[in-house]
This record gives sequence, C-alpha cells and structure tokens, in this order.
Amino acid sequence: MDEKNIKGLTLPELENWVAEIGESPFRAKQIYRWMYQRGVRSFEEMSDLSKSLRNKLAQMASVSMLQIDTRFRSKTDQSVKYLFRLSDGNAVEAVYMVEGKRITLCLSTMVGCPVGCAYCATGIMGFKRNLTAGEIVDQLLLIQQDQQKKATNIVFMGMGEPFLNYDNVIKAASILNSELGQEIAARRIIISTAGIIPAIHRFADEGHRFKLAISLNASTDAQRDELVPVNLKHPLWELMAAVKYYTDRSKRRVTFEYILIKDFNDTPQDARRLIKMLGQIPCKLNIIPYNQNEFLLYKTPSEDKLNNFLKDLYQAPFAVTVRRSKGLDIAAACGQLYIRDKSKI
Repeated sequence: MDEKNIKGLTLPELENWVAEIGESPFRAKQIYRWMYQRGVRSFEEMSDLSKSLRNKLAQMASVSMLQIDTRFRSKTDQSVKYLFRLSDGNAVEAVYMVEGKRITLCLSTMVGCPVGCAYCATGIMGFKRNLTAGEIVDQLLLIQQDQQKKATNIVFMGMGEPFLNYDNVIKAASILNSELGQEIAARRIIISTAGIIPAIHRFADEGHRFKLAISLNASTDAQRDELVPVNLKHPLWELMAAVKYYTDRSKRRVTFEYILIKDFNDTPQDARRLIKMLGQIPCKLNIIPYNQNEFLLYKTPSEDKLNNFLKDLYQAPFAVTVRRSKGLDIAAACGQLYIRDKSKI
C-alpha cells in the first residue's frame, strides 16, 4: 500500500482507513486527537500508541503537510504574516492577528486564485491549485505551535476563493470545529466568498453553522464588474437574491465586506445605495479602508472621506463597523508577501 498523508481526513474517513490497514477503529480517535488537538507532525509522537503500531503507521502514512518558510512580525501591532512552503514547492500565506483577547487566524484555501479581483494582490499570481483540507488545517496548527497560543477565531479570507474549493474548505472548518479537534465554535469560523452563487445555495441547503461573509466592495454593477469579475456572470441582483435565500433558510445574519477605495466607491451616494441594497437583509456591514500596496493602482481613502461615507451609513437599519487592516507594515493583505518573495518560490 502506497504511503498517504492522512492529515485532512475526517473522523469517519480515518476510521475507514484504520480498518483498511487491519487496526481497530478506536485507534482512529487516538490518531485524530494527536493530529488535530495536539498538532503532532509524526507518528512517533503519538505516545499512547504501541511502538509496533507507530512503526507500522510511519511506513504507510504521514501527518506532516507544511513548513514555515518566512515569518514577518509587525512593528505596529501584534500581527505576524506567515509564508508556508508546501510539499510540491508552492507557497501560501496566513496571518496571525491579535485584538484584545481575540486571536484570529486568516487562512488560505488555494495557491493563487482564479477569480482575479482587481483590488487583490493574489489575483496577480493566477491560479495554481486548490489546497487540501490537510493543508488548510496545518496552517492553523503550525501557527499555534509557533505562537504557543490558541486561536479563538478563524477567517477563510486568505489566498483563494473558498467557495471554489468548497469541499476541502468545509472539511477543514469541520475538523477545526470538532470536539476532538480544536473545538473552535462554528460562530467563530467565517467563510468568505466573492459571490459564487451555486455554492451560497449549497451552503444554505446543507445547514452549516459557520458564518458567511460576502466580499461586496461596490454599490453598482459597473463598479463591481471592474473589481470582481465574477459579477459579470452573477450581477448584484442575483447575488442579493442568493444571500436572501441563505438568510431565510439559515435564519442567520450575513456579513458584507466593503473595501473602501479612494475616489472609486467612497461617496455619500455609494453609502445611500448600500442602504437601499442591503436594507431588507439581516446583515452586518464591515467597512475596510483599502490596504494600499505597490502592486495595484487603487489608493486608501482619507479619514475625511471615510467619515463622510460613514455619516450616511450610520442611518442604516443594519450594524456598520469599520475594520482597520492589520499588519500594514508586513504586507498582510492577501498575496502581497508571496509576490514580494516570489524570487524564492
């Protein structure tokens, strides 16, 4: 039997594999805990398994996925940007962010991204491949081991479009949520999408308890066509209908992310259009001043522009918050570190 990497298997999948190699199914829970609770990277570390079983497992499988290539620590806050090396030589990024008692990890789901959003540095890379569930989970396990602190929140907002790698993302989120894994509450796990309509419907129909976030970033189709190419296929009216389907079906609020870009989508008229568009949807709106970088032409709006934009929005019937980008000095926005470091990739 060929060696396989079992990092990323769910408990039922692990039970089936353990049975296939002639071992008792209860061993699966032991291995599962070692991988996902304690984050071990070899069978030798699984001390409650017999030496003979550990040797057998080591000959047939592995549990290590990623290696930390580079880490950049912010001088302005406690953020740390990680560049991970994958076994095939590719690399992905993740970000560790601290705010009070909250420790949030922003995880990647792809190497590159096929969506090509104009404001996102990851789009410059193009699409290389999806990450496996194990590669997604391993980002968290390695960061926690490196920081010696446990994450309280997870956002799938790193490199890649999560809903175009739907099965692996849901599997990874379920492992991180599992009581035998990290036990991160479903309400503290956010999956973001640029607007993949069939996946939004599927997410609603399957009844997942993870939170849904929509990268909106525009108040008109003309704006969104420029920023988010998927809007050419699924315009705003269709996206809003899909989100309404989700909120009606799940009875949960959705979060809209709106990146505020200087002289593009930052006028009082944009604010009023947002109120009209989102007013009938149970939601929260996060306003995120654009994280300006040297790779793209878009600029960060001034504080005056931001405040004028917010004046109208605060009359909205939904919650509005401003989320400041973390790690501005360490290229913490998606794809920036990869591109700066691409000579090493």
